[in-house]
Amino acid sequence: MTDGPHPAHSPEGGEPPPRRRQREPNHGHGHGHGHGPADPASRQVKRVLAIALVPFALAAIIGVLLLYPFGHQQRTGADLGFGQYPVNGEVIAAEAGPCTEGAAPGDPGCVHLKVRMHDGPRPDQVIEQVMPTDPGTPRFAVGDDVVLSYAGASPESESSYQVVDFQRSGSLGLLALLFAAAVLVLGRWQGLAALVALGLSLVVLVAFVLPAILAGRDPLLVAIVGSGLIMFVVLYLTHGFSARTSTAVLGTLLSLALIGVLSAVFSAFTQLTGLDENTAGLIGVLGVPIDARGLLLAGIVIGALGVLDDVTVTQTSAVWELRKADPGMSWRRLYSAGLRIGRDHVSSAVNTLVLAYAGAALPLLLAYALSGRTFGEIVSSQAVAQEVVRTLVGSIGLVAAVPITTAIAAAVAIREPVGNGSANAADQVSRGAAISAGTPTRRRRPGGLPHRGEAD
Repeated sequence: MTDGPHPAHSPEGGEPPPRRRQREPNHGHGHGHGHGPADPASRQVKRVLAIALVPFALAAIIGVLLLYPFGHQQRTGADLGFGQYPVNGEVIAAEAGPCTEGAAPGDPGCVHLKVRMHDGPRPDQVIEQVMPTDPGTPRFAVGDDVVLSYAGASPESESSYQVVDFQRSGSLGLLALLFAAAVLVLGRWQGLAALVALGLSLVVLVAFVLPAILAGRDPLLVAIVGSGLIMFVVLYLTHGFSARTSTAVLGTLLSLALIGVLSAVFSAFTQLTGLDENTAGLIGVLGVPIDARGLLLAGIVIGALGVLDDVTVTQTSAVWELRKADPGMSWRRLYSAGLRIGRDHVSSAVNTLVLAYAGAALPLLLAYALSGRTFGEIVSSQAVAQEVVRTLVGSIGLVAAVPITTAIAAAVAIREPVGNGSANAADQVSRGAAISAGTPTRRRRPGGLPHRGEAD
């Protein structure tokens, strides 16, 4: 028996009140990528990732400074022979009629439009336009907001204007708002970060990639530097600074380098020139020696970046969740489990990439289907072959991103401390044990009586 007071007893001398149960921490694990804060990385992991990524980040920044065309004045509009200026207007009347004044009255082969111009050299003036009704011409009706092309001379003459398109700024703005709302409702703060990252990606493309290529810089080099800058900004801004994000960045970087090498090799091997109709016209107008094949390779690299970061981030998050679920997994088991998850993801991603390119080239494919040429002749033509190389090279890089990223993620994850929440719970239990160390612990028999020789 222990002398002294027993604070655990009730004043009436009965059974002591039950002890308060220690509150157990919540060990819920998130799934997917970007759910919840990432566990802090160990010092060794931080050092290794910094050594691997800092040189590439510095190279991207130095590349931007070296390739940006400081002081270059790019010619635009009339300086390049584009003598057409857009003028906004509205169709206020439309009726069928002959295409020419000498045509028969009963031959309504055209539509006569009356258009009120909202801006340009003759705002609020009404002009008449004759539009054909053939299938290759858009159909305009009363109330349509249209865009007219102004030749830049004789503003009083109606022949200086031509209705060419619809105004779409309002409908596109509404669609953009719906897109932003959907991202914010589902992603909340992370969705906001994703929208900001998307805006910064567009800034890099418009403010760096396009001016540098138009100034005559190597398109492939510009695309690599611009993609590297976009990759660092988007991934870290969207997913935060952590070992998990750094692993995804490293996997994306290596996969992107592989795509660049493969695209350069196979574009040369298949003798692709990159001189399709649009590119040849652009080079002729600019008068600047732009590498057409390099422009093709730049498009392949930039186009593959969006799909790559999705695969690498997903793979990295999958490996981290597997590591949390079973901290005792070795690198080999962790890599194998992550690779099994990646196989399902990459199969759907490759299909998405192929269908995206096929959908973009659908009018071209329809035209070739009517040409009467064989399948081999169609595929080996310049316009189709470059899309085939683009698709297959991007798919190879996408497939390679899974084992590359999974191997890096497994190597980093097994060196990270696991279960910070469990460690905090252990600290709480230890503190509670230290506080109650002055009170002897009792083991009771099933009947509730203390054992002989123990405190009661």
